[in-house]
Amino acid sequence: MITQDYLKSISKSKKPFVIYKSNKGFDLYTNFSKKIILTNKNIHNFINKISKNRSKNKNTDLYIGFFGYEILNNLIGIKPPKQKGLKFPKGIFYKPEIKVSLTNKLNYINEDLKALNNDFKININKKSYNKIFSKFKKKIKSGQTYQIKICTKYRNKSKIDPIDFFCRLSETNLAPEAFLIKDKEFSIVSCSPENLITKKGNYISTKPIAGTLKKTKKFNKIKALNFFNKNIKETKEHNMIVDMERSDLSKICTPGSVKIVKKKIIEEYRDLYHYVSLVAGKLKRNTSTLDIIRSMMPGGSVIGCPKISTLNLLNAQERESRNIYTGSFGYIKFNGDMRFNIIIRAILNYKEYSEISVASGVVIDSNSSHEFSENYIKAKALMDLYK
Repeated sequence: MITQDYLKSISKSKKPFVIYKSNKGFDLYTNFSKKIILTNKNIHNFINKISKNRSKNKNTDLYIGFFGYEILNNLIGIKPPKQKGLKFPKGIFYKPEIKVSLTNKLNYINEDLKALNNDFKININKKSYNKIFSKFKKKIKSGQTYQIKICTKYRNKSKIDPIDFFCRLSETNLAPEAFLIKDKEFSIVSCSPENLITKKGNYISTKPIAGTLKKTKKFNKIKALNFFNKNIKETKEHNMIVDMERSDLSKICTPGSVKIVKKKIIEEYRDLYHYVSLVAGKLKRNTSTLDIIRSMMPGGSVIGCPKISTLNLLNAQERESRNIYTGSFGYIKFNGDMRFNIIIRAILNYKEYSEISVASGVVIDSNSSHEFSENYIKAKALMDLYK
Protein backbone atom coordinates (compact mmCIF):
# COMPACT_ATOMS: atom_id res chain seq x y z
CA MET A 1 0.00 0.00 0.00
CA ILE A 2 1.17 3.52 -0.84
CA THR A 3 1.39 6.03 2.01
CA GLN A 4 -1.15 8.81 2.22
CA ASP A 5 1.55 11.35 1.29
CA TYR A 6 0.67 10.30 -2.24
CA LEU A 7 -2.61 12.24 -1.96
CA LYS A 8 -0.74 15.44 -1.15
CA SER A 9 1.67 14.99 -4.04
CA ILE A 10 -1.04 14.23 -6.60
CA SER A 11 -3.10 17.17 -5.37
CA LYS A 12 -0.16 19.52 -5.88
CA SER A 13 0.57 18.05 -9.33
CA LYS A 14 -2.89 19.10 -10.57
CA LYS A 15 -3.23 15.74 -12.35
CA PRO A 16 -6.77 14.48 -12.92
CA PHE A 17 -7.46 11.28 -10.97
CA VAL A 18 -10.21 8.97 -9.76
CA ILE A 19 -10.54 7.19 -6.40
CA TYR A 20 -12.96 4.26 -5.99
CA LYS A 21 -13.73 2.16 -2.92
CA SER A 22 -12.29 -1.36 -3.09
CA ASN A 23 -12.65 -4.40 -0.82
CA LYS A 24 -9.37 -3.65 0.98
CA GLY A 25 -9.32 0.14 0.86
CA PHE A 26 -9.38 2.46 -2.13
CA ASP A 27 -7.99 2.31 -5.66
CA LEU A 28 -6.60 5.49 -7.21
CA TYR A 29 -6.45 5.73 -11.02
CA THR A 30 -4.43 8.39 -12.84
CA ASN A 31 -2.14 9.19 -15.81
CA PHE A 32 -5.09 9.09 -18.19
CA SER A 33 -4.12 8.35 -21.79
CA LYS A 34 -7.69 8.96 -23.02
CA LYS A 35 -10.63 11.03 -21.88
CA ILE A 36 -13.95 10.34 -23.61
CA ILE A 37 -16.69 12.96 -23.18
CA LEU A 38 -19.91 11.15 -23.97
CA THR A 39 -22.71 12.44 -26.17
CA ASN A 40 -25.90 10.85 -27.40
CA LYS A 41 -24.11 10.31 -30.73
CA ASN A 42 -20.91 8.58 -29.56
CA ILE A 43 -22.09 6.50 -26.60
CA HIS A 44 -23.00 3.37 -28.59
CA ASN A 45 -19.64 3.33 -30.34
CA PHE A 46 -17.77 3.90 -27.07
CA ILE A 47 -19.48 1.02 -25.24
CA ASN A 48 -19.18 -1.39 -28.15
CA LYS A 49 -15.48 -0.65 -28.70
CA ILE A 50 -14.43 -1.34 -25.08
CA SER A 51 -15.11 -5.06 -25.30
CA LYS A 52 -13.20 -5.25 -28.58
CA ASN A 53 -9.97 -4.21 -26.85
CA ARG A 54 -7.56 -7.08 -26.31
CA SER A 55 -6.88 -7.32 -22.61
CA LYS A 56 -3.48 -8.31 -21.30
CA ASN A 57 -5.07 -8.61 -17.85
CA LYS A 58 -3.33 -5.49 -16.58
CA ASN A 59 -5.15 -3.78 -13.74
CA THR A 60 -5.47 -0.69 -15.94
CA ASP A 61 -7.16 -2.51 -18.84
CA LEU A 62 -10.40 -0.63 -18.28
CA TYR A 63 -12.29 2.62 -18.68
CA ILE A 64 -13.53 4.33 -15.52
CA GLY A 65 -16.05 7.16 -15.30
CA PHE A 66 -19.75 7.96 -15.22
CA PHE A 67 -22.97 8.02 -17.21
CA GLY A 68 -25.23 10.97 -16.41
CA TYR A 69 -28.99 10.62 -15.95
CA GLU A 70 -29.94 12.21 -19.28
CA ILE A 71 -27.73 10.05 -21.49
CA LEU A 72 -29.03 6.88 -19.81
CA ASN A 73 -32.58 7.99 -20.62
CA ASN A 74 -31.65 8.50 -24.24
CA LEU A 75 -29.98 5.10 -24.34
CA ILE A 76 -33.33 3.42 -23.64
CA GLY A 77 -35.30 5.65 -26.00
CA ILE A 78 -36.52 8.30 -23.56
CA LYS A 79 -35.76 11.93 -24.41
CA PRO A 80 -36.04 14.35 -21.46
CA PRO A 81 -37.17 17.87 -22.39
CA LYS A 82 -34.71 20.75 -22.29
CA GLN A 83 -34.12 21.67 -18.67
CA LYS A 84 -32.42 24.40 -16.67
CA GLY A 85 -29.28 23.85 -14.61
CA LEU A 86 -25.54 23.46 -15.00
CA LYS A 87 -24.40 22.68 -18.56
CA PHE A 88 -22.40 19.69 -17.42
CA PRO A 89 -21.17 16.81 -19.66
CA LYS A 90 -23.57 13.89 -20.09
CA GLY A 91 -20.83 11.43 -19.18
CA ILE A 92 -17.04 11.11 -19.04
CA PHE A 93 -14.77 8.05 -19.08
CA TYR A 94 -11.00 7.83 -18.60
CA LYS A 95 -8.38 5.27 -19.65
CA PRO A 96 -5.88 5.11 -16.75
CA GLU A 97 -2.28 4.00 -17.09
CA ILE A 98 -1.53 3.91 -13.35
CA LYS A 99 -3.47 2.27 -10.52
CA VAL A 100 -2.40 2.86 -6.90
CA SER A 101 -3.76 0.97 -3.87
CA LEU A 102 -4.64 3.05 -0.80
CA THR A 103 -5.74 2.00 2.67
CA ASN A 104 -9.14 2.72 4.21
CA LYS A 105 -7.68 5.57 6.28
CA LEU A 106 -7.16 8.49 3.93
CA ASN A 107 -5.28 11.06 6.00
CA TYR A 108 -5.05 14.35 4.18
CA ILE A 109 -4.66 17.86 5.58
CA ASN A 110 -4.98 21.00 3.49
CA GLU A 111 -3.13 23.68 5.45
CA ASP A 112 -4.40 26.40 3.11
CA LEU A 113 -8.07 25.49 3.52
CA LYS A 114 -10.35 28.53 3.49
CA ALA A 115 -13.76 28.99 5.04
CA LEU A 116 -16.59 27.80 2.81
CA ASN A 117 -20.05 29.09 2.10
CA ASN A 118 -22.45 26.76 3.91
CA ASP A 119 -25.59 28.66 2.95
CA PHE A 120 -27.47 26.21 0.73
CA LYS A 121 -30.58 27.09 -1.26
CA ILE A 122 -33.15 24.42 -2.01
CA ASN A 123 -34.79 24.41 -5.43
CA ILE A 124 -38.14 23.08 -4.21
CA ASN A 125 -39.55 24.43 -0.95
CA LYS A 126 -41.96 22.43 1.18
CA LYS A 127 -45.06 24.05 -0.34
CA SER A 128 -43.93 23.24 -3.89
CA TYR A 129 -42.91 19.75 -2.79
CA ASN A 130 -46.39 19.13 -1.38
CA LYS A 131 -47.98 20.10 -4.72
CA ILE A 132 -45.72 17.72 -6.66
CA PHE A 133 -46.34 15.04 -4.06
CA SER A 134 -50.12 15.38 -4.42
CA LYS A 135 -49.85 15.28 -8.21
CA PHE A 136 -47.83 12.07 -8.12
CA LYS A 137 -50.19 10.52 -5.56
CA LYS A 138 -52.97 10.93 -8.15
CA LYS A 139 -50.77 9.27 -10.78
CA ILE A 140 -50.29 6.33 -8.41
CA LYS A 141 -54.03 6.04 -7.75
CA SER A 142 -54.71 6.06 -11.50
CA GLY A 143 -52.18 3.25 -12.04
CA GLN A 144 -49.65 5.23 -14.11
CA THR A 145 -46.92 4.42 -11.57
CA TYR A 146 -46.64 2.48 -8.32
CA GLN A 147 -43.69 4.36 -6.88
CA ILE A 148 -41.94 7.56 -7.94
CA LYS A 149 -38.96 9.52 -6.59
CA ILE A 150 -39.18 13.31 -6.14
CA CYS A 151 -35.77 14.94 -6.61
CA THR A 152 -34.74 18.07 -4.71
CA LYS A 153 -31.49 20.00 -5.07
CA TYR A 154 -29.40 21.91 -2.56
CA ARG A 155 -27.01 24.41 -4.14
CA ASN A 156 -24.46 27.03 -3.11
CA LYS A 157 -21.53 28.91 -4.61
CA SER A 158 -18.22 27.59 -3.33
CA LYS A 159 -14.87 26.24 -4.48
CA ILE A 160 -14.05 23.09 -2.55
CA ASP A 161 -11.01 20.90 -1.95
CA PRO A 162 -12.50 17.56 -3.11
CA ILE A 163 -9.73 15.43 -1.54
CA ASP A 164 -10.38 17.02 1.85
CA PHE A 165 -14.12 16.38 1.48
CA PHE A 166 -13.62 12.79 0.36
CA CYS A 167 -11.19 11.95 3.16
CA ARG A 168 -13.51 13.38 5.81
CA LEU A 169 -16.50 11.55 4.33
CA SER A 170 -14.52 8.30 4.31
CA GLU A 171 -13.70 8.78 7.96
CA THR A 172 -17.23 9.57 9.14
CA ASN A 173 -19.48 7.92 6.56
CA LEU A 174 -17.54 5.18 4.78
CA ALA A 175 -19.71 3.71 2.01
CA PRO A 176 -19.08 0.64 -0.17
CA GLU A 177 -19.53 2.54 -3.45
CA ALA A 178 -17.76 5.79 -2.53
CA PHE A 179 -15.80 7.56 -5.25
CA LEU A 180 -14.04 10.79 -6.14
CA ILE A 181 -13.34 12.29 -9.55
CA LYS A 182 -10.96 15.26 -9.62
CA ASP A 183 -10.51 16.89 -13.01
CA LYS A 184 -9.32 20.36 -14.01
CA GLU A 185 -12.79 21.84 -14.42
CA PHE A 186 -14.89 19.87 -11.94
CA SER A 187 -14.99 17.36 -9.12
CA ILE A 188 -17.49 14.77 -7.93
CA VAL A 189 -17.43 13.49 -4.35
CA SER A 190 -19.79 10.66 -3.45
CA CYS A 191 -20.45 8.34 -0.52
CA SER A 192 -22.89 6.21 -2.51
CA PRO A 193 -23.95 3.03 -0.70
CA GLU A 194 -25.69 1.38 -3.65
CA ASN A 195 -24.22 -1.09 -6.11
CA LEU A 196 -26.18 -1.37 -9.36
CA ILE A 197 -24.03 -3.81 -11.36
CA THR A 198 -21.27 -6.20 -10.42
CA LYS A 199 -20.37 -8.49 -13.33
CA LYS A 200 -17.65 -11.13 -13.24
CA GLY A 201 -17.66 -13.58 -16.12
CA ASN A 202 -21.27 -14.61 -16.67
CA TYR A 203 -22.33 -13.83 -13.07
CA ILE A 204 -24.14 -10.54 -12.43
CA SER A 205 -25.65 -9.05 -9.29
CA THR A 206 -27.40 -5.89 -8.12
CA LYS A 207 -28.02 -4.57 -4.60
CA PRO A 208 -31.21 -2.49 -4.41
CA ILE A 209 -31.71 -0.16 -1.44
CA ALA A 210 -35.28 0.83 -0.63
CA GLY A 211 -35.95 2.06 2.88
CA THR A 212 -34.22 4.74 4.95
CA LEU A 213 -34.43 5.30 8.70
CA LYS A 214 -32.79 8.11 10.66
CA LYS A 215 -30.47 6.87 13.40
CA THR A 216 -31.51 7.66 16.96
CA LYS A 217 -30.55 6.30 20.38
CA LYS A 218 -33.62 4.07 20.49
CA PHE A 219 -32.62 2.14 17.34
CA ASN A 220 -29.94 -0.44 16.67
CA LYS A 221 -29.65 -2.73 13.61
CA ILE A 222 -32.04 -5.34 15.04
CA LYS A 223 -34.67 -2.76 15.99
CA ALA A 224 -34.26 -1.04 12.63
CA LEU A 225 -34.92 -4.36 10.86
CA ASN A 226 -38.02 -4.91 12.99
CA PHE A 227 -39.22 -1.40 12.14
CA PHE A 228 -38.90 -2.00 8.40
CA ASN A 229 -40.44 -5.47 8.53
CA LYS A 230 -43.49 -4.19 10.41
CA ASN A 231 -43.87 -1.01 8.33
CA ILE A 232 -46.32 -1.72 5.50
CA LYS A 233 -45.26 1.32 3.44
CA GLU A 234 -41.53 0.54 3.64
CA THR A 235 -42.10 -3.15 2.90
CA LYS A 236 -44.27 -2.39 -0.15
CA GLU A 237 -41.68 0.05 -1.48
CA HIS A 238 -38.84 -2.41 -0.99
CA ASN A 239 -40.73 -5.31 -2.57
CA MET A 240 -41.60 -3.25 -5.65
CA ILE A 241 -37.99 -2.22 -6.23
CA VAL A 242 -36.64 -5.73 -5.71
CA ASP A 243 -39.22 -7.11 -8.14
CA MET A 244 -38.24 -4.49 -10.73
CA GLU A 245 -34.54 -5.29 -10.38
CA ARG A 246 -35.34 -9.00 -10.74
CA SER A 247 -37.27 -8.15 -13.89
CA ASP A 248 -34.36 -6.07 -15.28
CA LEU A 249 -31.92 -8.92 -14.61
CA SER A 250 -34.29 -11.50 -16.12
CA LYS A 251 -34.11 -9.73 -19.49
CA ILE A 252 -30.40 -10.54 -19.75
CA CYS A 253 -30.09 -13.70 -17.62
CA THR A 254 -30.87 -17.34 -18.35
CA PRO A 255 -34.41 -18.36 -17.34
CA GLY A 256 -34.66 -19.45 -13.72
CA SER A 257 -31.20 -18.22 -12.74
CA VAL A 258 -32.23 -14.91 -11.11
CA LYS A 259 -32.41 -15.34 -7.33
CA ILE A 260 -32.65 -13.13 -4.25
CA VAL A 261 -29.34 -13.96 -2.56
CA LYS A 262 -29.84 -11.68 0.47
CA LYS A 263 -33.34 -10.59 1.40
CA LYS A 264 -34.18 -7.49 3.44
CA ILE A 265 -31.09 -6.94 5.54
CA ILE A 266 -29.95 -3.76 7.34
CA GLU A 267 -26.88 -1.70 6.43
CA GLU A 268 -25.75 0.93 8.93
CA TYR A 269 -24.30 4.38 8.12
CA ARG A 270 -23.44 7.43 10.18
CA ASP A 271 -26.85 9.13 10.08
CA LEU A 272 -29.19 6.38 8.91
CA TYR A 273 -30.08 2.73 8.34
CA HIS A 274 -30.86 1.24 4.91
CA TYR A 275 -33.15 -1.67 4.00
CA VAL A 276 -31.20 -3.75 1.44
CA SER A 277 -31.47 -6.89 -0.70
CA LEU A 278 -29.07 -8.62 -3.11
CA VAL A 279 -30.30 -10.11 -6.40
CA ALA A 280 -28.12 -12.14 -8.77
CA GLY A 281 -28.28 -14.24 -11.94
CA LYS A 282 -26.35 -15.95 -14.73
CA LEU A 283 -26.06 -14.00 -17.98
CA LYS A 284 -27.32 -15.39 -21.27
CA ARG A 285 -24.66 -16.25 -23.83
CA ASN A 286 -23.62 -13.39 -26.12
CA THR A 287 -25.11 -10.71 -23.85
CA SER A 288 -23.25 -7.51 -24.71
CA THR A 289 -22.05 -4.72 -22.45
CA LEU A 290 -24.61 -2.47 -24.12
CA ASP A 291 -27.39 -4.99 -23.40
CA ILE A 292 -26.47 -4.96 -19.69
CA ILE A 293 -26.34 -1.18 -19.40
CA ARG A 294 -29.63 -0.71 -21.23
CA SER A 295 -31.38 -3.27 -19.05
CA MET A 296 -30.05 -2.09 -15.67
CA MET A 297 -29.69 1.69 -16.04
CA PRO A 298 -30.96 4.06 -14.76
CA GLY A 299 -31.18 2.16 -11.49
CA GLY A 300 -34.79 1.52 -10.54
CA SER A 301 -34.41 2.12 -6.81
CA VAL A 302 -33.79 5.83 -7.39
CA ILE A 303 -36.41 6.25 -10.13
CA GLY A 304 -39.50 4.25 -9.16
CA CYS A 305 -41.52 1.61 -10.96
CA PRO A 306 -42.50 0.61 -13.52
CA LYS A 307 -39.33 2.20 -14.87
CA ILE A 308 -40.30 3.55 -18.30
CA SER A 309 -43.66 5.12 -17.44
CA THR A 310 -42.20 6.53 -14.21
CA LEU A 311 -39.24 8.08 -16.06
CA ASN A 312 -41.66 9.76 -18.45
CA LEU A 313 -43.65 11.19 -15.52
CA LEU A 314 -40.48 12.46 -13.82
CA ASN A 315 -39.12 14.07 -16.96
CA ALA A 316 -42.42 15.84 -17.61
CA GLN A 317 -42.38 17.25 -14.06
CA GLU A 318 -38.74 18.15 -13.36
CA ARG A 319 -37.61 21.59 -14.52
CA GLU A 320 -33.91 21.15 -13.72
CA SER A 321 -31.41 18.67 -15.12
CA ARG A 322 -30.35 15.90 -12.74
CA ASN A 323 -26.84 15.93 -14.27
CA ILE A 324 -24.90 13.14 -12.53
CA TYR A 325 -27.61 12.35 -9.98
CA THR A 326 -29.14 8.86 -10.42
CA GLY A 327 -26.65 8.19 -13.18
CA SER A 328 -23.97 5.55 -12.63
CA PHE A 329 -20.24 5.64 -11.87
CA GLY A 330 -17.89 2.70 -12.29
CA TYR A 331 -15.66 0.84 -14.70
CA ILE A 332 -15.82 -1.50 -17.66
CA LYS A 333 -12.85 -3.83 -18.10
CA PHE A 334 -11.58 -4.91 -21.49
CA ASN A 335 -12.59 -8.50 -20.66
CA GLY A 336 -16.23 -7.38 -20.19
CA ASP A 337 -16.34 -7.42 -16.39
CA MET A 338 -17.81 -4.29 -14.84
CA ARG A 339 -18.85 -2.63 -11.63
CA PHE A 340 -21.24 0.34 -11.41
CA ASN A 341 -22.93 2.14 -8.57
CA ILE A 342 -25.88 4.51 -8.52
CA ILE A 343 -24.74 8.11 -8.11
CA ILE A 344 -26.44 9.27 -4.94
CA ARG A 345 -25.10 11.05 -1.82
CA ALA A 346 -22.92 13.08 -4.20
CA ILE A 347 -21.55 16.61 -4.55
CA LEU A 348 -20.99 17.96 -8.04
CA ASN A 349 -18.67 21.00 -7.93
CA TYR A 350 -18.56 22.77 -11.30
CA LYS A 351 -17.80 26.39 -12.19
CA GLU A 352 -17.49 27.08 -8.43
CA TYR A 353 -21.03 25.88 -7.74
CA SER A 354 -21.83 22.92 -5.52
CA GLU A 355 -24.92 20.85 -6.23
CA ILE A 356 -26.32 18.12 -3.96
CA SER A 357 -29.35 16.20 -5.26
CA VAL A 358 -31.50 13.84 -3.21
CA ALA A 359 -34.79 12.00 -3.65
CA SER A 360 -37.33 10.03 -1.65
CA GLY A 361 -39.97 7.59 -2.80
CA VAL A 362 -43.70 8.20 -3.07
CA VAL A 363 -46.04 5.21 -2.81
CA ILE A 364 -49.75 5.08 -2.02
CA ASP A 365 -49.07 5.08 1.76
CA SER A 366 -46.45 7.88 1.74
CA ASN A 367 -46.58 11.00 3.87
CA SER A 368 -45.42 14.26 2.28
CA SER A 369 -43.77 15.74 5.40
CA HIS A 370 -41.91 12.49 6.11
CA GLU A 371 -40.53 12.23 2.56
CA PHE A 372 -39.48 15.90 2.48
CA SER A 373 -37.63 15.41 5.79
CA GLU A 374 -36.01 12.21 4.49
CA ASN A 375 -34.51 14.20 1.62
CA TYR A 376 -32.93 16.59 4.10
CA ILE A 377 -31.48 13.72 6.17
CA LYS A 378 -29.83 12.31 3.05
CA ALA A 379 -28.30 15.67 2.10
CA LYS A 380 -27.18 16.66 5.60
CA ALA A 381 -24.05 14.49 5.76
CA LEU A 382 -22.76 16.28 2.65
CA MET A 383 -23.80 19.80 3.63
CA ASP A 384 -22.05 19.33 6.99
CA LEU A 385 -18.72 19.19 5.13
CA TYR A 386 -19.03 22.92 4.41
CA LYS A 387 -19.15 23.90 8.10
